[in-house]
Amino acid sequence: MHANAPLVDISADFDTGNIQVLDSSNPYEIRLAILPDSCSSHFQWFHFRAEGLQVGARHAFIITNAGQSSYPNAWHGYNAAASYDGVEWLRVPSEYDGQALRFSVTAEQPSISFAYFEPYREARHLALIERASQLPGVERIACGNSLQGRDIPLFRAGDGTPAKRKVWLIAQQHPGEHMAEWFMEGVIEALEQREPWMQALLQQAELYLVLNMNPDGAFHGHLRTNAAGKDLNRAWQDASEEETPEVRFVLDQMDLHGVDVFIDAHGDEEIPHVFTAACEGNPGYTPRLAELEAAFRDALCKQTPDFQQQHGYTRDAPGQANMRLACNAVGQRFDCLAMTLEMPFKDHLDAPQPRAEWSGARSARLAQDLLKVVSALVPRLR
Repeated sequence: MHANAPLVDISADFDTGNIQVLDSSNPYEIRLAILPDSCSSHFQWFHFRAEGLQVGARHAFIITNAGQSSYPNAWHGYNAAASYDGVEWLRVPSEYDGQALRFSVTAEQPSISFAYFEPYREARHLALIERASQLPGVERIACGNSLQGRDIPLFRAGDGTPAKRKVWLIAQQHPGEHMAEWFMEGVIEALEQREPWMQALLQQAELYLVLNMNPDGAFHGHLRTNAAGKDLNRAWQDASEEETPEVRFVLDQMDLHGVDVFIDAHGDEEIPHVFTAACEGNPGYTPRLAELEAAFRDALCKQTPDFQQQHGYTRDAPGQANMRLACNAVGQRFDCLAMTLEMPFKDHLDAPQPRAEWSGARSARLAQDLLKVVSALVPRLR
């Protein structure tokens, strides 16, 4: 221990927390490691709090195993998220040397939190469920359970009118992608505000909402898997009550109610842009679906500068889609417009905001922009 140095305590014993302390003997150079998902080798998500900082001093934190993480290239150009109060999050300059990720702050307060992205904590998740439950015209029509018994409610904005189109939005199949539930908070805010565009949408369509597909993984600070170590977004052909009841529940409800639009909200570690992936590799892909996808993307580009079409995943060749993915499985099963929406962990390079970079608030705004686009497309869905 350095003479007269403060004792810095590092903790991650809370929901969404993930970090291992390797060496804190030097409070100005603390060495850490990210823990893998509990039943999987995946790791990238971190969230911890440092207490006992010396105000005015520079404290550095080194994540030593960043180079062995699930997406090591993602650390290039990445800046860690930090917050003194757990409410306002900003980015701190970070450096990656191919092995370790290093970030530091000149402490303004004795305590600070760091995370891979602005976390969506369990208390806020439960509060969002309550907000949705209190909304006029919104009903909790079913409730599934995670492997560890956490509720997965299905909300419907609408009254089950058969003639109305069925718009499904799900989020956070990969639990470390917390921007996805911030996105869903934006959906709930839009339902609360009931602006004319939302009223117009609800006259034509019903919204089916799953706020968080993987509450176990989010609670435990996982990156990618549920409590059984299963990637939910690779389970849509063989979902089971034993290992992936979260997906089984949603699929059963889709079969019961039908699907006309499916949006699966995610975050991408490497690509610093907002983009979508769709169903062009499905065996049942048709010109009608291609036209709907193009209309959706073009309209979203016009609606917000936070969306673009130049950067994203390589398109699947015809007939070569991975049918275990939610987007492909649902698009094929219901012959519908189905898209994976990807938001960045980094800043969005087409519309950068250096202080907070891509954030929870931007994810929520994107949800409302997306729903405005869906509203205009509803008459063309079938």
